[in-house]
Amino acid sequence: MTIVQRLARAFCTLLLAAAATACAQAPLRPKLTDVGMADPASAIWIGNSFFYYNNSMHGHVGQFIAAGMPGFRHRATSVTISGSGFDWHDVDSYFRPNAIGAYSFGANNVVSFNKLDRLFDVAIMMDCSQCPLHPQLATVFKDYAKRNAETVRRHGARPVYFMSWAYQDAPEMTAQLAEAYTREGNANDAFVIPAGLAFARSVAQKPELNLYVPDKRHPSLAGTYLAAATVYASLFKRSPVGSSYTAGLDPAIARHLQTVAWATVQDYYRR
Repeated sequence: MTIVQRLARAFCTLLLAAAATACAQAPLRPKLTDVGMADPASAIWIGNSFFYYNNSMHGHVGQFIAAGMPGFRHRATSVTISGSGFDWHDVDSYFRPNAIGAYSFGANNVVSFNKLDRLFDVAIMMDCSQCPLHPQLATVFKDYAKRNAETVRRHGARPVYFMSWAYQDAPEMTAQLAEAYTREGNANDAFVIPAGLAFARSVAQKPELNLYVPDKRHPSLAGTYLAAATVYASLFKRSPVGSSYTAGLDPAIARHLQTVAWATVQDYYRR
C-alpha cells in the first residue's frame, strides 16, 4: 500500500468517525408529529407556576385560538400546584364525572352547565422545571410520565408533555430537557410540545428580549406569549405568524415571538 493510499484510508476513517460522532450527538426526534386528532376542543393543563404566571398560559392559547380560528369553541382548565412535579398531581381525580369542567363562565359572567361526552380531549402536563434532570428526581419523572400518560389515555384523552425551558443562567438545560421530554414522549406515545426549544431560539436570535422575570426561571409576559404561541402551533398545526393577538406586547416583538414559535414547531416535527 502506497503512502497516498494509506493517507486516503486514514482520511476516510476520520470522516467515518466524525460522522458517527455527529449521529450520536444528533438530537432525538419525536415519534409523534401531531396530537392524534384535528383541533382538540378541550384541554386540561396539569402543572405548576410556569403555567399560571401572567394570568395562565391556557388563557393566552385561548386568545390565539379566538384570533386564528373564529367560531371554534375550545374549553380549557388549568390545574396547577406551585412548585409541583408529575408526582404531586392525582391525575385520575381530575377526570371525575361532574367535577372539573361541569360548568363554565361565559359572556357577562353567565354560568353555563356543560353536558360532556368526553371531559377533555388532551391533557397537557409538565414536570417541575428541573425534575427531569435532577439526580434524585429523574427516575420519578420517568415513572410518572408513564403513569400519568396511561391514566389520561384510560379516560379517553390524549397525553401531551410540555417541554419546559432552561433557566436563564443555565442554557445547557435546553438540550437536556429536550432529550428527556422527547425520550419519554416516544416511550409513552405522548405528543411533546417544544416550548423550551422555542425559548432557546428566541434567545439566540434576539438576546436583548427578556423572556424571564428576575428569578431567571419563571416567564415574563413575552415568555408566556412565546410558549402559548408554540402550544397553539403544535396542537392546531396553524401558524401564529400574523395573529392579531399580541397580549399587549409591541407588535414587532409579538411578530418575532410568533415567527420563532412557528419555526421551532416546523423544525421539531419535521421528519
